[in-house]
Amino acid sequence: MLGDEETQELLRRSRSGDADAKALILEHNLNLVRSIVHRFTGRGFEWDDLFQIGCIGLIKAIERFDTGYSVKFSTYAVPMIIGEIRRFIRDDNPVKVSRPLKELAYRVHRVQERLQGTLGREPTIGEVAEELALAPQDIAVALEAVQPPASLYDQTFFEDGDPIRRLDQLGGDDGRDGTDIDSLALQEVLARLPPRERLVIRLRFFEDKTQAEIARLIGLSQVQVSRIEKQALRLIKEYLQSS
Repeated sequence: MLGDEETQELLRRSRSGDADAKALILEHNLNLVRSIVHRFTGRGFEWDDLFQIGCIGLIKAIERFDTGYSVKFSTYAVPMIIGEIRRFIRDDNPVKVSRPLKELAYRVHRVQERLQGTLGREPTIGEVAEELALAPQDIAVALEAVQPPASLYDQTFFEDGDPIRRLDQLGGDDGRDGTDIDSLALQEVLARLPPRERLVIRLRFFEDKTQAEIARLIGLSQVQVSRIEKQALRLIKEYLQSS
């Protein structure tokens, strides 16, 4: 990796049209792309394809980075690379998303990229919502709608040496575990839920957030989150019974 001062100088030269400087920055940040691509393996995409898409994100970061930002170039480049890969996966997603939601998600990603440069960190949903003059729950639903589906058999962590799958964490209010849906992939079940219900289920059971935390995150009351969760679980049960 290049030093900060050397990177800044090369970035200034690149913005002035120096193709050699741009190529040098790209070359010395390829390991950054590789490390990010590894996060997206196992989703049915070729590693080389994801790497090429990640490089496109890196090139965009080089072209858009302003040396006046109070952040390191690598800090700015990471979300750009991740965003480019996520867009590629989203566009290849078999789950159909309405055009308005796709357009809103695109606007959200652009605002996230811009705020990342000025804030020096990932912006919160509330900050993005304020920038777009929209409700936080609208932002959260749009982002969730374009997330690629995962599998119920993905391992989330290990407990006493045994793998814990997402499936093992999905339960209902009546205390039953998720064994009733043991034979299904998340893509087949959650993809059929409306975006808001899918978002609550993901936050509640896959990210272990409480109803109060979800309510604060998406700008609803805890009572509303509870109702959405129950509705989502009811729909999942109906889908399973009809399959």
